[in-house]
Amino acid sequence: MEKFDFIEMTIPAKADYIGVIRLSLSGIANRMGFSYESIEDLKVAVSEAITNAVTHAYNEENKGEITLGFGIYEDRLEIMVADRGVSFNLNEVRKKVGPYKSTESVEDLREGGFGLFLINALMDKVEIHDNQGIIIMMTKYIKETGVGLDDDQVSTTL
Repeated sequence: MEKFDFIEMTIPAKADYIGVIRLSLSGIANRMGFSYESIEDLKVAVSEAITNAVTHAYNEENKGEITLGFGIYEDRLEIMVADRGVSFNLNEVRKKVGPYKSTESVEDLREGGFGLFLINALMDKVEIHDNQGIIIMMTKYIKETGVGLDDDQVSTTL
């Protein structure tokens, strides 16, 4: 099994905490050797995923939590964003998620799907699992040469 470090963070489902995650993500990605442009792409994609969860996962009376997981590999960063506060077992999550296909109706997943199109455009791989909440798993390779190496489905269209 491939070795990796894993960081998990849980935040209240409020937009106020997006900045905290963006700062943490910047630190992680910078330490891994991502370029400035890639770090900006990561921050936008994660911000969109969190905003999607804040906007659609909970109602005013039931403000829950969003859990984020960062799988830190030698060649890539895998980021999971889950509403309903689901804690991650990375290998279990990986077995359950499937690729996001831009041909599918995003509205079937959540209202207002522009954020998912943006995430798909910025990341090398996007997978979504919808079961008692949404888990979005996003992968970004440090070097573009890593894209698609381990039989990943890579998003190529919007």
